[in-house]
Amino acid sequence: MSQLLWKTLVLSPVVLGVTVLVSARAMAAQVLDSSNNTKLEVGQVNAPIAANASTFIKTEQAKVNQQLVAQAKTDENNVLEQVNRYSSEAKNQNSLSQVTSVSQFSDVQPTDWAFQALQSLVERYGCIAGYPNGTYRGNRAMTRYEFAAGLNACLDRVNELIATATADLVTKQDLATLQRLQEEFSAELATLRGRVDSLEARTAELEANQFSTTTKLVGEAIFAITDNFGSGDDNNTVFQNRVRLDLQSSFTGRDTLHTRIAAGNANPLALPNGTAEGLQTFNLSPSLDNSAFIDWLSYYFPIGNSQVYLAATGGIHSDYVPTVNPYFEDFDGGNGALSTFASESPIYRIGGGAGVGFNLAFGGGGTFKPSLTFGYLASEANNPSPGSGLFEGNYAALGQLNLNVGDRLTLAATYVHGYHGAGTPLFNAGGASPVVGTSQANFVAGNIGGNPYVSNSFGLEAAFKPSEKLSISGFVLYSDITGFGAGDDGEVWSYGLGVALPDFGKRGNVLGIFAGVQPYLGTVDSDKPYHFEGFYKYRVTDNISITPGVIWLTNPGQATGNGDDAIIGTVRTTFNF
Repeated sequence: MSQLLWKTLVLSPVVLGVTVLVSARAMAAQVLDSSNNTKLEVGQVNAPIAANASTFIKTEQAKVNQQLVAQAKTDENNVLEQVNRYSSEAKNQNSLSQVTSVSQFSDVQPTDWAFQALQSLVERYGCIAGYPNGTYRGNRAMTRYEFAAGLNACLDRVNELIATATADLVTKQDLATLQRLQEEFSAELATLRGRVDSLEARTAELEANQFSTTTKLVGEAIFAITDNFGSGDDNNTVFQNRVRLDLQSSFTGRDTLHTRIAAGNANPLALPNGTAEGLQTFNLSPSLDNSAFIDWLSYYFPIGNSQVYLAATGGIHSDYVPTVNPYFEDFDGGNGALSTFASESPIYRIGGGAGVGFNLAFGGGGTFKPSLTFGYLASEANNPSPGSGLFEGNYAALGQLNLNVGDRLTLAATYVHGYHGAGTPLFNAGGASPVVGTSQANFVAGNIGGNPYVSNSFGLEAAFKPSEKLSISGFVLYSDITGFGAGDDGEVWSYGLGVALPDFGKRGNVLGIFAGVQPYLGTVDSDKPYHFEGFYKYRVTDNISITPGVIWLTNPGQATGNGDDAIIGTVRTTFNF
């Protein structure tokens, strides 16, 4: 075959040109080029929040902000992606447009070895097409199928010339050569036609049944078995679930609208004094009877060097601000730490609801990359009653300085100022119940029926990654509480340190160990409520993971005596799709 091919190249400039042009023509048959992908692939999931806060785009894991990652694509998804890309190019750029002169190619020069062959094909046969950016890309490697595609294109053109009485442009030698090539590549041409027919059929089916051209569905389902095995426990072993379906829509390719529907039945375990120390991330659900609600509605879009976040409902600070706790943080999803305490600093649990946040990067390049984050969330923004609304009800305003030093070290300093109405817990994430910390820390000014109060909270967060197999992160929190009644003032403290071993035992697995003190009221004369947690996320497939873990709580609820410890065992299975 090789001798025949070389003789063919000598015989005719048509054949020589075919070998040069096929890489461009093959795209029309196999849709191989990916240089103009205008679709936003949201969710990749992502790193949930990028180290540089100005560049992050949130996905489902980002609220669950990224929310759901590393999802395997099926063959149908690949075909649909190719179809969308090809259709977009055809619509916007007239992909593979016909050229009338070889000089139209910016990457073809008269000194190129195949210049005369290309010129002959353009002028004599007109079977050369270029890419939308004016290039020919003649240096691409090609397969026999690509060669067959180019040959088939020239055969069609020759037949057209003959049919239009311009056969004098085609010599007898050309026809003989093309006939021999057609016989040599008959198998490839037949296979190519079959592939094109199959692709067209699948394209028609996908276009007729695709969900939306602008919206992507990302989901997460959690199955969890959990119980408290500590002394004095009166809980039973339970099998619980939570499901989140996030509709991620993009209108410009750089923005993302999240419309998330959630349901679950994960009742929290009962611990002393009504403390929220044992709360796990899958306990955060809008319902306890599997009723479905829209629990998060937000929109991300860029403005210049800033990333803007708008939340209509269900917004929390970690939606838009870097929490600097890699491998433990999964934005209340099913792939990070088990507990709400280990997943992020409690300072990000102060307030929530509807509002705005944005990230602004400043400074030049290099290893030092600072940025600023600001946000405002109100938990009663939809209530028009006096003392409520966007500005007169409960709110929390956040400011954070982010410092990224190279790729290994990230530092952050956070300040949150909040107003909390009577009976509102401090760490409520915009809801009516606390999601982390002791009852004393959440209700410094008294429980339901207590007085309103103001909080000023300060936090430091840091993460260090000395290698790809080790990550160390931690935080410190101090909150100064000023109540509007007598004896309503207080100080709340919390701190924690975590060590994560990514890819431990298998790529995608994570071994995490976290220790710290849950938010506690400093004026209570009792032992501190220490928190120890260990978990191991085992990645079964790209879409399924199993996470067994143990949470050990000492003196939960800040009992004034020698309180009983709580030892919570959990096996969590997460399905991402």
